[in-house]
Amino acid sequence: MISTVSKFFRAHPLLKGMAVYSVIWPTSSIVQQIIAKDQLDWKKTLRFFLFGTFFVAPTLYGWVRLSSHMWPEMTLKNGIVKAVTEQFSYGPATGVCFFSIMSLMEGKSWKESRMEVVEKFPQTFEVAVCFWPFFQIINFTFIKERNRVPFVALGSFVWTIFLAYMKQLDTEKLHEIHVEEEKHPHKFVERLKIDLQLQK
Repeated sequence: MISTVSKFFRAHPLLKGMAVYSVIWPTSSIVQQIIAKDQLDWKKTLRFFLFGTFFVAPTLYGWVRLSSHMWPEMTLKNGIVKAVTEQFSYGPATGVCFFSIMSLMEGKSWKESRMEVVEKFPQTFEVAVCFWPFFQIINFTFIKERNRVPFVALGSFVWTIFLAYMKQLDTEKLHEIHVEEEKHPHKFVERLKIDLQLQK
């Protein structure tokens, strides 16, 4: 039975990626809610399941195939090129889609979804630049193509917990803080203090 399933997923890497992400994304959402000591919101968890399974996994699979075609050799140089290219192409596009689509799935308006992207994406991207390039260099340099999506899922588990955290932050409070920072740049509030204020 196990060998049959393994053989099936080897023959269908896209479905393997979707199966992995169907577990990773909702689990990350649950972990974030537990860390925040929130009452479990199963609708939120379902939204993470849908986005991870039917958006992230297929688009990531497509990117992996495209990048492998453009840079077929598994060398450190190509790994760095792929990681940097992804960080400034696929990564930002996916981040924008995450905040906008998830907001729309919550029943928010297009205007509210756009506000969420404006207020949350830049800060998220700053963290992504420090996290994903190093992880992807390993992925593109040492991991075989058929195993790259599941390998990325390992990093995605940690990353999605962070995304779940960013998603639940109050957009209006973020906007107020950003406006205050622009008015008084010399009174810049440290990230940790911002987080504490947002949780009040």
